[in-house]
Amino acid sequence: MVSLTSLVSSCVMWFLATVLPCVALVSARHDLLSRSLSKLTLSGPASLPTDATLPLNPALASFSIETAYFEQWIGNQSYPNKFSQNLFENLKERTGVPAEVRIGGITADSTFWDPNQEAALYNFIDDRGALRNTTLGPQFWNCVKLLPEGTKIVMTLNLGSSNYTGTLDMAKAAWMGLGSPQISRFELGNEPDHYNPKLDPKTYTAIWEPWTINISKALGIDYPEFQIGATVANPAQPHNTPQADAQLDCVSVLAAGANDGHTVTTCSEHTYQYSVCDPSSAAGATLVNLVNHTRLAEYLDLWQPRIHSVRAQLGPDAFVIGEFNSVSCGGRANVSNTFGQAMWLLDTILYAASINVSRYVTRVPRMNLQPNLISSMYVHQGAHAHYNLWSTVDNIQVFPSYSAYLFVTEAIGYSNPLRLSNIFPGRQADGSSVTTAGGDPSAGQISVYGFWDEKSTNSHDYPTKLALLNLELYSQTDTYPRPDTTIDISAYLPKNTQEVIVKWLTAPGSDVMSADLTTWAGQTFASGVAEGNIVEEKVSNGQVVVKASSAALVYWSVA
Repeated sequence: MVSLTSLVSSCVMWFLATVLPCVALVSARHDLLSRSLSKLTLSGPASLPTDATLPLNPALASFSIETAYFEQWIGNQSYPNKFSQNLFENLKERTGVPAEVRIGGITADSTFWDPNQEAALYNFIDDRGALRNTTLGPQFWNCVKLLPEGTKIVMTLNLGSSNYTGTLDMAKAAWMGLGSPQISRFELGNEPDHYNPKLDPKTYTAIWEPWTINISKALGIDYPEFQIGATVANPAQPHNTPQADAQLDCVSVLAAGANDGHTVTTCSEHTYQYSVCDPSSAAGATLVNLVNHTRLAEYLDLWQPRIHSVRAQLGPDAFVIGEFNSVSCGGRANVSNTFGQAMWLLDTILYAASINVSRYVTRVPRMNLQPNLISSMYVHQGAHAHYNLWSTVDNIQVFPSYSAYLFVTEAIGYSNPLRLSNIFPGRQADGSSVTTAGGDPSAGQISVYGFWDEKSTNSHDYPTKLALLNLELYSQTDTYPRPDTTIDISAYLPKNTQEVIVKWLTAPGSDVMSADLTTWAGQTFASGVAEGNIVEEKVSNGQVVVKASSAALVYWSVA
């Protein structure tokens, strides 16, 4: 017979184990919904902001592909990778300019040239399955030519092996194989700030400067000039201290005289907001941390002092992010391969451009493009990395992140020159993005960018496009109604009755990992080409309702 005390105890335990967690969950969902910003009115003014970028390069969204796996991505002359070719062509179709490709990454510093090798690329794998080195042969350049016509290449040469003759041989082979129509810059080494033994600005410059001068002389060319840096460590804070000045980065090596030979055309630094390279850093690599405008803006703002310095020394178009992604060491499953990463990628590219991480275009007739255009953001792609935009080995598939590149290229389109500004949450006095503490009522969940087309009528008075991002996380397994925010864009429209067209980037939730469930303007791209009909929405009252974990490209005709 069960005692009254035991019965009461059992009931209490059942309540604590079953009912209370449900109440807590409902309460948490209620708190989440109550924190959502239901309405946002953009206040303007609609005129071109003083902090707007110079004209953007149509190839703003570009790629860095690991040298050792380049053939897996692109194929070769006998077996071209049609899947990858279609995905690259989709981007070119939207701007008329192909994405630029950096051939580099950590394997570039163990890559060598063999003029007698029949294979385009050979990877030496040891008995333990570790990649030891990579050798390129003459057929490799035919692999590169499988990229869309007009694709510019940044070729990373081997610095880590400290073999000048071998590096010169590779530079000569690349120049002969591709030449000035395709190579935009050479780059020496990948992430030299992580070399062992450690390099400081002076020891790096002592190698980098004479090598670039001698390679240029040996090739008998003035262009391509070189891209300096390719460093990866986050800038030390505060930035104006002896510790920060001692870091190996673009600013410190320029101060050490790396450009005394006038071989530098651009500076490149790498950014990975999170990492799984060690357990202590892996804990922070979550969707909640990743998909938030405040966090990503605060991270990229670390580079603002360097950006200002490099632009002052080398020109307004000299700073690029030559390699980036969400989580270093290959990304993280269920984070980097999700639709949440697509939202992060979209906001990262647009925000980075807004703080002048960009190679600008000043002379771009619609279809008569200059041969030396340089883009600014190179998303890194490896072999089996979770952060890849698509996979070309084993389970061949497209990941949701690819849709962010479709959004960016369509936003830029053929409208050259096009200028960009982050109009919400906007800027603080120091030029950084407005943080939650600084007065962002959306708590980092809403980000809005304006695009001003200088070829349009009254080009400085009103933008011609807006990008509206709702970064609030919503999972496909959530059972509560999907939150949304109504964004009043009336202040940016030329007429009160202006009808606008809206194209949506969306998925059932931020945790979606399938391109079949990810749509851009109503179409899916899981097969490598567009499937389905284009879907556009028309809005005539200036109120655009943006659901959590989705983004809208809004545009309208200009008289």
